[in-house]
Amino acid sequence: MFKKFKLKKQIKSFKNQIDILEQKRARSQAALVDALLTHKDPDDTDVDFFNQYTAKINEIRKQMQEAEKLLAQSNGK
Repeated sequence: MFKKFKLKKQIKSFKNQIDILEQKRARSQAALVDALLTHKDPDDTDVDFFNQYTAKINEIRKQMQEAEKLLAQSNGK
């Protein structure tokens, strides 16, 4: 029972972290889209931020999926 509670809390935390990172990534994403629309080269800093946030988001999503699998397995028992 405690394990399920802990997993649910962890999944919620992962979702919150992803939301925050997606908001931060949106800033650099907007700058990249603007550069594309105005036919300019994107700023390297914006590209770096976008790539860093995307990597962090993907890492946390992977961890969240593992936690969700564990939760599903514990619900099946």
